[in-house]
Amino acid sequence: MKQRPNLLFILTDDQGAWALRCAGNTDIHTPNLDRLAAQGTRFENFFCASPVCSPARASILTGRIPSQHGVHDWIRSGSLDRQALGEQAGDPYFASEDRPVRYLEGLVTYPDLLARQGYTCALAGKWHLGDSLHPQHGFSHWYTIGQGGCLYNRADVVENGTLHFESRYITDLITERALEYLDALSGSENPFYISVHYTAPHDPWDEDQHPKEYIDLYRNCAFTATPDEPLHPDRIPTAPGGTGEERKRLLRGYYAAVTAMDAGVGRLLDRLEERGQAENTLVIFTADNGMNMGHHGIWGKGNGTFPFNLFDTAVKVPFIARWPGHVRAGRVTESMCSHYDIIQTLNELLDLRGDLPADLPGHSFADVLVNGAEADNHVVILDEYGSSRMIRNREWKYIHRYPYGPHELYCLARDPGERENLAGRPEYAEIQARMLDRLQNWYCTYADPAVDGCREAVTGFGQMRRPGVYSGGRPVYADSPKYQTEP
Repeated sequence: MKQRPNLLFILTDDQGAWALRCAGNTDIHTPNLDRLAAQGTRFENFFCASPVCSPARASILTGRIPSQHGVHDWIRSGSLDRQALGEQAGDPYFASEDRPVRYLEGLVTYPDLLARQGYTCALAGKWHLGDSLHPQHGFSHWYTIGQGGCLYNRADVVENGTLHFESRYITDLITERALEYLDALSGSENPFYISVHYTAPHDPWDEDQHPKEYIDLYRNCAFTATPDEPLHPDRIPTAPGGTGEERKRLLRGYYAAVTAMDAGVGRLLDRLEERGQAENTLVIFTADNGMNMGHHGIWGKGNGTFPFNLFDTAVKVPFIARWPGHVRAGRVTESMCSHYDIIQTLNELLDLRGDLPADLPGHSFADVLVNGAEADNHVVILDEYGSSRMIRNREWKYIHRYPYGPHELYCLARDPGERENLAGRPEYAEIQARMLDRLQNWYCTYADPAVDGCREAVTGFGQMRRPGVYSGGRPVYADSPKYQTEP
C-alpha cells in the first residue's frame, strides 16, 4: 500500500525561531537541525497561533484558532483521572487534576486524516490536550507525559494506559521510543506517521536537569546572540529571569536542552537513512510557540508577562520541512505562514483527501515547499492569547487587548525589534484603525461565539475545563500559579 510518504513530525516546546545556529544564532549548537535545514526548506516568518503550549498544539492539530477549538491556556486540569491514580492520587504533583477531559473531542485533526488513509500513527512525547492515558485522534501507539510539563529527570510517563515516573532524561526516552517506532514500522506495508513531541527546551534549566556534557558545552559561552536587558516591568513574579551571571545560568540550561534535543533529532535522521526511509519520508520540524529568553527583558513566552505579550520572539517559531525530490533543498523562504495552515498543507501535500470544514482560516503552503513560491500564504498573520490579539503584515503589527488595552502598534519596516509603541499617536490613528478593523472582521468571520477568547478571563495560570458555554458556569482558569510541587 505504501504509495504515500511517511511523515516524521518533530515538535519542540518553547523554542524560539532565533534558537537555531542556521537561523543566525552563533552561540547555540544545533548541527542536526542545521543539517535538516540544508537538506530542506526553512521558514524565516512562521508563526504559532497562540504563544502558549496547549492552545498552539491544538491549532497545529486542528487548523483552528483558539477561539474556535476553545483551548485558551495551557491545560492545568483534565489530563488525568485523579481517582484512578491509586496511591499516586495524593501526590501533590497531581493536585490540579480531577477528571479527564478530551479538549479536542469532536474536532477533525490531521492525524485523523492520516489514519483514514491507512497511516499507522504513533506518538512519542508531550500531548497536553487532555486525557493523556488514552490514545486519541487516530493514534494507535501512545507514549506521552501525564500532565504536559515535567522535570527532565522525573517525568510522569504514560505507557500502555498506565502512569509511572521515570528517572532517566526524558529527552532521551522520547527519542528512544521514536526510534523503536521507526524500527517497527519501517517494514510495514502501510505508511507511518511518527509524532515526536519533545518537552525540551521548556524549563527547568537547572544544571542538574540536563546532561553535564551539554551544560559544559556552554560553560564559557559569552551569550552575545541574545540581548541583555533590564527585566520587563510587566514580568510575572513567578517567571525566571535575571541579568549578569543569572542570565548566563538560565541561557546555559536552555541551550543545553536544545542541543540535547538536537542530538536526538540526529539519531532519528540517521535511523531513517539506515532503514532506507529517508527518501520516502516527509520530515517536519517546528515548535509549539516562540520564547523570550531575555528578549525585551522577558523570560518566558506569552504568559511571561501580564498582560500577555505578543512580541515576535514569542509568536515566531522555527519551521523546517524536508522531503527529498519534492521539497526544495537548501532554501530559506520569507513567506509568512502559520501553524493553522499545517492541516491544509498536509492534506494537499500527502493527498489525504480530507473533507475539511469550510470555516478553517488556514491555507495550504504546499506551493511554497514544492515549487519554491515566495508569495505570502497570508497577507496578514493573526495571533491570540485570551483577550489579547495580534494582527501583523510585513510593515505593521498591531496588538489589541480587549476591552481596555493597553494596545501596541509597531512599524516593523523601521522598527523590527518592536521598541517604539506608536499606538495612540494621532499621526498613526488611521493605520491603527485599519489594522483593528481588519482584525475585528477576521475574528468575526472565524471565532466561535461559544468559546471566543475575547470573552474569556484567561490568567496564564492554566485552564481547568472547557470554556464559554461548555463550562457550566464554573471557573475555567486558575487564579494561582503553583499547580504542582516536587514531593
